[in-house]
Amino acid sequence: MSDVVVTVPKGVWFDWIAEGDAVGEPPTGDEWGFFMGGVPPRIEPGERVYVVAHGRLRGYAPLERVARTERGFALCRKAGAVAVTIPEPIPGFRGWRVRWWERDREVPFAAWRFEDVIGATASDRDLIAQYKRQHQG
Repeated sequence: MSDVVVTVPKGVWFDWIAEGDAVGEPPTGDEWGFFMGGVPPRIEPGERVYVVAHGRLRGYAPLERVARTERGFALCRKAGAVAVTIPEPIPGFRGWRVRWWERDREVPFAAWRFEDVIGATASDRDLIAQYKRQHQG
């Protein structure tokens, strides 16, 4: 039983955020799943599912449950995500890993959506520019 870490691929980062119940958004009551193949981790409801994207830890959400699927499993969450990071890069990876850092290294990450994100499309670059204009001074 422990917290786990997963990676959101760069190309779907903004789509993943748009699914719902992101950090700071009002709760919808919906449940969201991070779908994976293979063997599920030994994790209990309430433990943390951390998300890495674009080489950085972006935050975590409390686990609601692990659901079995035809192709593997889903780590399910609802609202309650928290934006945190640690002061080191984390390259993306497939599958899941057990959290390897101590929680006391985590710091709030207000710019979790866009900091160090390289927009792969013109639309992504526009979103980044718009966010920066709104949140810089």
